Amino acid sequence: MTPTEDLSRVVQRSVVDAPIDVVWDRVASMAGINDELMPYMKMVLPRRHRGKSIADIEVGVPVGKVWLLYGGLLPLDWDDLTIVELTPGVGFRDESSMATMKVWRHTRRLTPMSEGATEVSDVLEFAPRLLLRPVTPLLVWFVGHLFRHRHGRLVGRLTL
Repeated sequence: MTPTEDLSRVVQRSVVDAPIDVVWDRVASMAGINDELMPYMKMVLPRRHRGKSIADIEVGVPVGKVWLLYGGLLPLDWDDLTIVELTPGVGFRDESSMATMKVWRHTRRLTPMSEGATEVSDVLEFAPRLLLRPVTPLLVWFVGHLFRHRHGRLVGRLTL
């Protein structure tokens, strides 16, 4: 993989007014992930993994091509996804390459806060493929926007 210094980086943090176990159940499920992504896109796992949560996927074993569907309908990109780290109830890290990205790394961590709230932290590190390098600033903006959107939807769904 590309050394860390060659990667663009986006960080998004939010506090969700729900206990960590409730937040984990949501963020580890494909239904929850796709709810965060919509209406922009939807992720579709390969058939052998459909119906599974992140916690059900074997660490270190490639999941296969995960399709990203624009608006939930039109193929936009694919993601050769591997969960490389998983601590159920706390977080995960995935690494992959995509049609658009030579390197994609996503780390999501949950941290319990006082009074039953949970901090959700996403760190994205990525390197676009050669043809897309000139638009890296636009991709950094888009990834930041997408994850602000994801956090907004997550907070909105789980705030009591």
